[in-house]
Amino acid sequence: MATRLVQISMKAHDSSALGRFWAEALGWEVTADNAEETNLEPHGFSYPDPSAVCIDILPVPAPKTAKNRVHVDLATTSATHQADLIARLQKLGATPADIGQGNVPWTVLADPEGNEFCVLEPRPIYSDTGPIAAVVVDCADPRAMGRFWSEAMDWTLHETTDNSAVLRSAKGVGPYLEFIRTSDPKIGLDRIHLDLRPYPSDDHATEADRLRSLGATDLDIGQGDVAWTVLADVENNEFCLLTPR
Repeated sequence: MATRLVQISMKAHDSSALGRFWAEALGWEVTADNAEETNLEPHGFSYPDPSAVCIDILPVPAPKTAKNRVHVDLATTSATHQADLIARLQKLGATPADIGQGNVPWTVLADPEGNEFCVLEPRPIYSDTGPIAAVVVDCADPRAMGRFWSEAMDWTLHETTDNSAVLRSAKGVGPYLEFIRTSDPKIGLDRIHLDLRPYPSDDHATEADRLRSLGATDLDIGQGDVAWTVLADVENNEFCLLTPR
C-alpha cells in the first residue's frame, strides 16, 4: 500500500480570483469553481496522474499572517523565458517579495494573496517537470522529513542531506517534492498543505493507520465529519489523506 501526492491545497480570501491567477500563471484550466473550492489542472489532464500536482483552492476568511512553509518553484528553460515569465506574472498581479533571499539567480514573487513562490533560473533537473518545478516545504530536519515522506508515499527519495531532501514520483515524471532546512518556526496552521490520495484498490482507514505507524498524528482543524482524514507529519505540518481514487 502507498499514497501519492495529488495536489496542494491553498487557502484564499477569494478562491475564484486566486484560481484565475494560477490558471493563467501555469497555463492550466479551472476545472471546478464553486463555494467549496476552486480546482486547477493542466489542459487534458486525467486526474490523478503523477505528471502533475494539481492545485485546490479553498475559501477561508482568515488572512495570511506569516511566510508560508510550503511554496511552489516555477521552471524556466532560458534566461529569456525566466525574464518573460516574471514580467507576465507581474502583469497578472504578482509582486516582488523579500524573504531574505539576498542575491540569488531566482526571483521571489508573491501571488495576489501574498503567497510566496519562486521563478527559477534554468536548471537541467527541471527540464521535464512541467511549469511547476517543485513543491518546496520548509523544515527543521530534512533527513527525518525525507524518511517519513518517502515511506508515506510511493515517491522515490533522490537525495538527502542535512540541508535538503528531494523526492519525485517513482514514475520519474512531474514536479519534485523538496524539504529545505530553515530555522523559521512554524506559526499556526499552514496556508498551503499537501493532499495525498491512496490508490483505488487500497482502503482509506488502513492507509491512515499506516501513516500513523510512521509517525503521523491526527489533527482537528474544525473539519467536522468529512470523508478525508486530516493528519500532521513528523514536524506537525498538516496534510490530508483523501479517499482512494
